[in-house]
Amino acid sequence: MKKIGLALICFFGLLAMNAQTKEELKAEQATKKDSISAIQARVDALQGQIDNFPGWKLGIFGTVGGSVSALNNWYAQETPNNASAKIGITANPFAKLDREKYFWYNQAQLNVGWIKFDDKDDPSDDDSFRQTTDVFNVTSLFGYNLTKTIAVSTLMEYRTTILSNFNDPGYLDLGVGATWKPISDLVVVVHPLNYNFVFSKDDTIFDSSFGTKILATYAKKIGGLDIKSVFSTFQSYKSSDLSNWTWTNNFGYKVWKNIGLGFEFGLRDNKQEALNYAINTLGDTGATFDTVNNELQTYWLFGLTYDF
Repeated sequence: MKKIGLALICFFGLLAMNAQTKEELKAEQATKKDSISAIQARVDALQGQIDNFPGWKLGIFGTVGGSVSALNNWYAQETPNNASAKIGITANPFAKLDREKYFWYNQAQLNVGWIKFDDKDDPSDDDSFRQTTDVFNVTSLFGYNLTKTIAVSTLMEYRTTILSNFNDPGYLDLGVGATWKPISDLVVVVHPLNYNFVFSKDDTIFDSSFGTKILATYAKKIGGLDIKSVFSTFQSYKSSDLSNWTWTNNFGYKVWKNIGLGFEFGLRDNKQEALNYAINTLGDTGATFDTVNNELQTYWLFGLTYDF
């Protein structure tokens, strides 16, 4: 009986020692977690000072999306034997300079895509890659600060396609006005003195004119999420038919190191492009600015990203 009692005492004693050791380990772990949090806070503070340090800031991020498929004897559709592929690439480089009295912001956007569809039962079909998306845009903004949030500025923006019909049409905006920077992530440009040069072989559709240029750029990094939104519009003083706007949005979420998932979509309204498409592509020679079907232009891309 005494042996059993002694064994029980030893058993419960070991349990008590184990519980005490576990609690001590938890306490030590909590202390180390607090230390890690304090170190990370100091690292984040230093990174913030680096990000806000005056001087050139260079960077680029982009998205690569693609898909491939092949069907054999898939009789549920019109072409049961086919192979298809789609590739899309975007790149968004930037170079920014901030000084006490002035700033100079430069950025570019490239979005290109190709698609391929091969009907195995039709030897005469076009099985090569064909261009689908084609967007190229570059802007350069220089401003002289009047206050912390307001500056007088000049802007150059150029937009065209590069895979086909380069500079046909091409749009070049040059103007002066004011820039508003209410927060570090948002830049709003309003230039009431702006000339929109339009380059094209067909000068009966495309026309240059004076107008107001508005450009708003929002860029934010939240943890592993990168957000960039750009809205650009030209409002012509000559005719609303010569006005246009484009809005692009980029989202990238870092998954592993510099690799992540990206999503991009864009919207555009341009009546000159709609009329050019109706006449020169669809063959509607009787189309005019008053009769053309000017539908909203859209594109989107989802795929892998790499943040340099």
